[in-house]
Amino acid sequence: MTWFVFGQTVRYDFVNYDDDNYVYANPLVSSGLTVSGAIHAFNGKHAGNWHPLTTLSHMLDCQLWDSHAGGHHFTNIVLHTIAVVLLFLILRQMTGALWRSAFVAAVFAVHPLRVESVAWISERKDVLSAVFFMFTVGFYVRYVRYPSVKRYLAVVSSFALGLMCKPTLVTVPLVLLLLDCWPLGRVNGRPARRSLGVGGWSVVRGLVVEKIPLFALSAAGAGATLWAHEKSIIHIERLPFMWRVGNGLVTCLTYIKQMIWPARLAVFYPHPGPTLPVWEIGLAIVLLLLASGGAIALRRKRPYFLTGWFWYLLMLLPVIGLIQVGSQGHADRYTYLPQIGLYILLAWAIPDALASRFQRRILGVTASVAIILLAWCAHIQASYWRNGESLWRHAIAVTSENFIAHDGLGQFLLDHGRLDEAIDQFQIALNIDPKYPMARTNLGIALTKKGRVDEAITLFQTVLEDYPNDAKAYHNLGIALAKKGDAQSAIAAYEKALSIQSRYPSAHYNLGIALDDSGRIDEAIAHYQEAVQEDPHFAEAYYLLGNDLFRRSRIDDAIAAYERALQSRPAYPEVENNIGLALLKEGRPGEAIAHWENAVANESDFVPALNNLAWVLAAFPEASIRNGDKALRLADRANQLSGSKDPAVLRTLAAAYAENGRFTEATATAESGLQLANTQDNSALAKIFESDLAHYRAKAPVRIALQPDS
Repeated sequence: MTWFVFGQTVRYDFVNYDDDNYVYANPLVSSGLTVSGAIHAFNGKHAGNWHPLTTLSHMLDCQLWDSHAGGHHFTNIVLHTIAVVLLFLILRQMTGALWRSAFVAAVFAVHPLRVESVAWISERKDVLSAVFFMFTVGFYVRYVRYPSVKRYLAVVSSFALGLMCKPTLVTVPLVLLLLDCWPLGRVNGRPARRSLGVGGWSVVRGLVVEKIPLFALSAAGAGATLWAHEKSIIHIERLPFMWRVGNGLVTCLTYIKQMIWPARLAVFYPHPGPTLPVWEIGLAIVLLLLASGGAIALRRKRPYFLTGWFWYLLMLLPVIGLIQVGSQGHADRYTYLPQIGLYILLAWAIPDALASRFQRRILGVTASVAIILLAWCAHIQASYWRNGESLWRHAIAVTSENFIAHDGLGQFLLDHGRLDEAIDQFQIALNIDPKYPMARTNLGIALTKKGRVDEAITLFQTVLEDYPNDAKAYHNLGIALAKKGDAQSAIAAYEKALSIQSRYPSAHYNLGIALDDSGRIDEAIAHYQEAVQEDPHFAEAYYLLGNDLFRRSRIDDAIAAYERALQSRPAYPEVENNIGLALLKEGRPGEAIAHWENAVANESDFVPALNNLAWVLAAFPEASIRNGDKALRLADRANQLSGSKDPAVLRTLAAAYAENGRFTEATATAESGLQLANTQDNSALAKIFESDLAHYRAKAPVRIALQPDS
């Protein structure tokens, strides 16, 4: 059933919500498994988090699947399936209850609230940490049954690995204490005396002391999380603590409601801030206290109430929003492991409340139908993750005042060139939250692409008034200034962006372009080199680096840069064309021809490659290289595409005619080129045409490897 729900996602794309930062636009990750990447995974941050094993798993996926999103989705499904199977095996081992354990595992597998954790590639940390959580519990059960140092070290190791996947597992030692109460029976039972060597009231103290190494790991994980989230934690002045507490209390009940009735689920729910009614917060306090008191009161007769209920609350505690990261009020993904506690509670409480065998049979049928319905709902929910557009449109449809969803939809539309629609979405987002910096920045980018540069510049400047250390805003301001033609101001904006954020490949790249436009080629080369060093797959930066190296007559270095560009982006006609020119200059015409043919194969109407290939086939000094018929076809095609208005193409066409012995047509074509060159005041090219005409009038073809302007 897990694959029925989630198998569809292997056909889905990345979404424009963290997937770029986590995977495809993160050079350290998209480069695959590398030594430098692995080191950074442990001593650096990844998208504002410290979860080195999750980072390594993304790197491994890029190594295996490259940028094919389906492979990344496949890994998530496999990990979730492993977690489901382990949950079933562990519950059955702890309780001996086959069908109840199967029910808990089945609901965990297919509940619609699981969709976000499994269908979202960026939530790899959920499914990967779940696997290590299950191993931690499984090893713990084994340790309780057969105590040994080796088995205890297995518990500690698996827990440490889990924290390196997602530090929100910090409350796991408390969950293990709950399992000690039930179903392991260590508080008053024989397992405690066997593993701890004590009995009576000393048991509880012994159980806590036993877990000191685990609590120490939790403290370390919490510290790492606070360090990693230093810049993304919402400050008290923006979201006062009492607002967070109120929202957290209500959210505990919201998740229960969604568990029972999983409708109108979305990828993002805006934080309610001060808008929550006092009565709703008060009701949440009363209900939570009643439920907690009831679970404690039933701890002897129905101990699964204590374990199930407090499993839910304790595992939810790190993500309830007391330390707020992001603008969400709550999130489906936060229920991934916590709700297992509620499933356990229900799986044991409901059958125990039914007296007759007939009632339990009805319950079995009802449970089966419920699982099927949940799976169907989850299948539908997973379909919204097809791409960013379907995801955000659904979020907008089922929530209100969702500025993040409108901004996300706008980003998708912007990335796909639908500028007017994107601008509309950004403006809706800003109508909801006029100060939301991401929407203002994205609107500025859309306005720049639309050609409304002055509006964009004004918008970026207002963003920088509120956020003077926003490197992205400075970078985008530089792009707008460059498009306006103010190269010096653009350079200053890019340099400011890099002073704030030194590792910024796009800023280095665009600064290189601005420096090129200002004639500062050597400085541009340095910044293109920085860009490709920080992002080894930055094909466009390799291309412009190659162009500048070519201009500086560093031909071998230019060829190497072009080759790296083609490794990152195999279908890149402009690079194929220019590497052909560089190879021809190095006296390697055969390789040059191969690259031009690749360029034409990738883009059949690419005039520069058509022209260069035709020229070599028509005019190269070595007869073994020339092919007059092919040269004439290519040159004629290039001339048609350029509308007979490109003198360089007319020169090639004339040479192709001459190579085929058609000197009258060669002369007429060259005369047309000469006239066009004079019209364009290109005296140098006019002299070349006069030289060519002398050959054609003498019934002699032109023999030269390169056109002078190549």
